[in-house]
Amino acid sequence: MSDPIEILEVGPRDGLQNEAEIVSTADKLALIGAMIGYGARRLEVASFVHPGRVPQMADAEDVIAALPDREDVQYIGLTLNKRGIMRALATREGGPKDGKGRGVDQAGCVIVASDTFGQKNQGQSIAEGIAETRDMLRFARAEGLSAQVTISAAFGCPFEGEVKPETVLAIAEELAAEDPAEIALADTVGVGVPAQVTDLFGRLGEMLAGRIPMRCHFHDTRATGIANAWAAYEAGVRTFDASLGGLGGCPFAPRATGNIATEDLVYMMDNSHIATNIDLAAAIAANRAFAQVLGRELPSRVARAA
Repeated sequence: MSDPIEILEVGPRDGLQNEAEIVSTADKLALIGAMIGYGARRLEVASFVHPGRVPQMADAEDVIAALPDREDVQYIGLTLNKRGIMRALATREGGPKDGKGRGVDQAGCVIVASDTFGQKNQGQSIAEGIAETRDMLRFARAEGLSAQVTISAAFGCPFEGEVKPETVLAIAEELAAEDPAEIALADTVGVGVPAQVTDLFGRLGEMLAGRIPMRCHFHDTRATGIANAWAAYEAGVRTFDASLGGLGGCPFAPRATGNIATEDLVYMMDNSHIATNIDLAAAIAANRAFAQVLGRELPSRVARAA
């Protein structure tokens, strides 16, 4: 048996943020419950963004307040700026005894490896993003909140095209100095191929030298997501973002499609004798149940073939 992996289930946030029809808070909570039921132990449950920009996340605090209080589950909230960190911290005030829920356990900070995409997504250049993310990490640490970093558009930009590996690695080096819980590279628009993944994660791993864990986040826009995940595993990555059913997309990335499907990733790993934290049959059942909520079949190839 090879080294096991951890799957971070991003369906409740990245999977839903691009859905045109608003999913009710109750349905989101039922989805999260099903995900915990099939073995997800790290979940990205919401993003602290302006509801006018991402209406699907307008109920972030309501979702978080009603999450099951389980010690074996980590809840993550996406944050794009210091205001997002403050909202994440506010969910932790009071706690279960006051009926508020325990709040999020970790903040997910995001910086874009492209000036144009960064301006459209977060209103800032790469240099401004580094400064903002550094402040966010320091503020979260001072307040006792774990925080990690995702470098998005690490394999290509929908507006500028190629993103140089040196740009990504320079960002990672700057932010590694702040000792985040992990550093993820995201193929936000699904343009990457395995050779790029091998090269970039190989170089990142050499830079980090085991000090900070690596995580990967792939979209399957061009049907390379699962192959990229395998390349990342071979490059030393052991934590993988995935979304139930392959749901997902980015409101600010034209034509980007969903994340790699949790079911597809688990199928590949299970049949490669690599342990995951996910029960595949239960994930497929959750896929079918949530497809009824959305009123359509979900993209996961493994679930469709089952």
